[in-house]
Amino acid sequence: MSISKILSLNNLLSFFRSIIILLLCITMKLHPINAGNFKLDGGAMFGVVPKSIWNKTNPADANNMIDIAARCLLVENGNKLTLIDTGMGNKQSDKFFSYYHLWGNDTLEASLKTAGFHMDDITDVFMTHLHFDHCGGGVQWNSDKTDFETVFKNANYWSNKNHWNWATKPNKREKASFLKENISPIEASGQLKFLSLSSSKILSSTELDFNVFLADGHTEKQMIPMIEYQNKTICFMADLLPTVGHLPVPFVMGYDTRPLITLDEKEEFLKLAADNNYYLFLEHDAHHPIITVKHTEKGVRLSKVFQTEELF
Repeated sequence: MSISKILSLNNLLSFFRSIIILLLCITMKLHPINAGNFKLDGGAMFGVVPKSIWNKTNPADANNMIDIAARCLLVENGNKLTLIDTGMGNKQSDKFFSYYHLWGNDTLEASLKTAGFHMDDITDVFMTHLHFDHCGGGVQWNSDKTDFETVFKNANYWSNKNHWNWATKPNKREKASFLKENISPIEASGQLKFLSLSSSKILSSTELDFNVFLADGHTEKQMIPMIEYQNKTICFMADLLPTVGHLPVPFVMGYDTRPLITLDEKEEFLKLAADNNYYLFLEHDAHHPIITVKHTEKGVRLSKVFQTEELF
């Protein structure tokens, strides 16, 4: 076969693939899945930013704790149901949970049921990264509490090889966030899949139904889904932008392993978001679920706040 024919065939395949993706986007449905609420120390969440500043957007209680959500997202697309992140889960000890001051009645299972789905319906679990508050809900005790098992029996669990190696051989700073009981059972189950990486900061045409922005500041190769939905781009911000209060570029969490890299990544992504009117789905902001941003003299700042039911 000649090179010209091969190129023509590749162009034709790309065209049909684009049509298929477009049709899927038209029929796609998004469901916010609230996996619970907790609290974290405001100082840790804002690093060197003075409390007198961050307390205006994220008011602290008497113990200096601020409200945090575990707001996951279910992508319904054709015969695929992709759950992005899973919250903390419920298998840890009472002592463990006491550090995080759980509040509210939301659970992962109940929220899925409200959306009309069962755990066994999920076909894919996309883990933005493997810190316990993002992946803990994907693993549970077995029936007699002798071992751990995956929650979503029929799902592929998606990570990437770089981050998986980073999490399974953790540095001393992140070791307390990478819990073996959240990670090892996924590999043992045979359900683990790795997203294909490239040299590009944004992965397009991934194995799933969305593009992915790769971020290395918070942790190695955190994955930020960018979902094309009803002529909008919905970006699941994970820990690249935890809350509205973190919009100013220098406002970086104390948890980030490479804060200077976070500065560059936030600046790059927020510029994209303001230029293209992205809708930013805030996993951890308990009171501002989705926002848009705009350019101002002070940099990229808040434009509008949306409740999930306004868009989905």
